[in-house]
Amino acid sequence: MTARAPTALPAAPPRTTPVGGRPKRAFDLAVAVPACVALAPLMGLIALWVRHGSPGPAVFRQRRVGLFGRPFTVLKFRTMVDGAERIGAGLAVTADDDRITRAGRVLRRLSLDELPQLWNVVRGDMSLVGPRPTVPAQVERYTPRQRRRLEARPGVTGLAQVRGRAALPWSARIELDIEYVDTWSMRGDLAILARTALVVLGAGGTYKGATGGFDLPGGANG
Repeated sequence: MTARAPTALPAAPPRTTPVGGRPKRAFDLAVAVPACVALAPLMGLIALWVRHGSPGPAVFRQRRVGLFGRPFTVLKFRTMVDGAERIGAGLAVTADDDRITRAGRVLRRLSLDELPQLWNVVRGDMSLVGPRPTVPAQVERYTPRQRRRLEARPGVTGLAQVRGRAALPWSARIELDIEYVDTWSMRGDLAILARTALVVLGAGGTYKGATGGFDLPGGANG
């Protein structure tokens, strides 16, 4: 009698709710709403500084890919000359990039350029913690496994941001994002937020350097 070949297990059904669900969303709102109110004066001063130092809008808006592949507009304080993504190295940014403004260098070093994303969190486009959102041209290069990072709302910070930030190649960042999706816990989010403060104070990994950048086949830069 010949042995029957083992039956393949069915694939796991696609996730229909974001990682963390309602508890994670409630935590986001509990932090982001009062933070928006408390930091409004600081953000107003930063906006004036950005506009004073370089012609153009204070807030940079860009189409990014979010939860389950849905597009949204991410908000950041502008740290480069207006229209920088269409000149020079495009999405790739290095420490000596002459497109970065004087105010932009300070904002990037302290990660203050990310403050407007608190509004993205309030709107539900983003979470305080999760995979960093990226542009559609990069997401088009993802394998089905890599698209699993889209099962969580994009984060203002994330696991990859406390383990190397932009100094990691995108393939490594995506693996950390998948690890985050698979192992999410509220305690883990709190730990990432605490470690983010230490990373920002250390100012490491702000730029891609020799090891970072988009390394997936077909390659959009960034």
